[in-house]
Amino acid sequence: MSGVFFNRRQALQVASCGFGSLALSGMLAGDEALRIENPLAAKRPHHTARAKRIIFLFMQGGPSQVDTFDYKTILEKRHGEKMPFDDARTIANTGKRGSQQSLMQSPWKFRQYGECGQPVSELFPEMAHHVDKMCMIHSMHTEGVAHGPATLFLHTGATNFVRPSMGSWISYALGSENDNLPAFVSIAPSPGNGGARNYGNAFLPPIHQGTTLGSAGRSADEAKVKNLVNKSLTKQQQLEQFELLRAINQDQTSDADGDKELDAVISSYELAWRFQNNAPEILDVSKETEAIQKLYGVDQKETRDFGTQCLMARRLAESGVRYIQVTYGDAGANPSWDQHSNLPEHARHAKRVDKPIAGLLQDLAQRGLLEDTLVWFGAEFGRTPYSQNNGTGRDHNPNGFTTWLAGGGVKAGFKYGATDEFGHKAVENKTHMHDLHATLLHLLGVDHKQLTYRYSGRNFRLTDVHGEVAEGILS
Repeated sequence: MSGVFFNRRQALQVASCGFGSLALSGMLAGDEALRIENPLAAKRPHHTARAKRIIFLFMQGGPSQVDTFDYKTILEKRHGEKMPFDDARTIANTGKRGSQQSLMQSPWKFRQYGECGQPVSELFPEMAHHVDKMCMIHSMHTEGVAHGPATLFLHTGATNFVRPSMGSWISYALGSENDNLPAFVSIAPSPGNGGARNYGNAFLPPIHQGTTLGSAGRSADEAKVKNLVNKSLTKQQQLEQFELLRAINQDQTSDADGDKELDAVISSYELAWRFQNNAPEILDVSKETEAIQKLYGVDQKETRDFGTQCLMARRLAESGVRYIQVTYGDAGANPSWDQHSNLPEHARHAKRVDKPIAGLLQDLAQRGLLEDTLVWFGAEFGRTPYSQNNGTGRDHNPNGFTTWLAGGGVKAGFKYGATDEFGHKAVENKTHMHDLHATLLHLLGVDHKQLTYRYSGRNFRLTDVHGEVAEGILS
């Protein structure tokens, strides 16, 4: 080897604990015999999949269903009228049942759009033009009345226990379509309300933890992989270092006698290397045409960040990542859509996400990607049809709210389920979050009852012992 860049003692110190240099094996094309089997290799689904990947647009905090997609005329007719509402949230806040709350009409007008005639409020004028692509589920209900437990439940199927996130389960079940990319990427995740647990692997092998890009509330410019370039050494020099360290690490792996944790660390570093060599190209949205950037609103101040993140999601989906989550949220304690006392703030948040999401749907459709990409728009819960404390905002509502899906395997321009006349509780084709998880897995070709992992003496699954596939929304 020409050029030694560290002495023997330094080499042994580096190789004895980390395994970062083994990541360079990704450069050694064709040297498969010396590489650990890729734990993210694509796996065969349980049954024929309708979708190959999911893009989840997480609206942190809970947009109000009765101000967006679930139009209730009775709220206009009986605005200001006081009624008793018995639910866990009002009981927790007031300490009594039958608390009198004032019905509150939406500040925004609704119109019907598309051939399906779906009502959409003024908050989402751009998304409204794509309702014929959407499958509206108006009967969602979930666990947890506060953001923390409800957000954890949305992501992991549990309100308090440490459980693998949905993206990690999908990574474990299906692997990645691209050997150079992770199966699960979380763009701008929130540090609060569960934080890393929302993209964590828990007891699944570490390789299945989500790869994060950026953080909620920060500029999209920060949603990138750091330290991509080693400016101190050339690739040839790095390869020469690798040749030395590979021999040392190979001895360690053979002595480890099938140590899964050790193999996982090595695999993670190897994937990191491959990702670093491919990510700059994939995440560079400046390579997109001016027309595409405008479609997502990248050229406008209000929509630039979320538009950039949605465009990154499309590029990751196109490149073979199985599960991409894009979070619209804040870094602070109060999630973006959480308007307890100032409902008009919904308009500011809606303007930031409306054009980017509409652009994503149009772009996926025109590229033929919407056929096997499932887009999921949703939150941890909805909002109440009454004003909180007779004020100007709405409280949390896990009893009945709306989410929508578009693309791979769901009925387009379709309405499923319903809330009561006030938009408060799901009453028709009730769809629990466990049911939604089961349905999303089903569309990916995964049987949620067969997707298990044995840990601490029992088999675990994303849906625990619950969940039924919502057959009525399948195309």
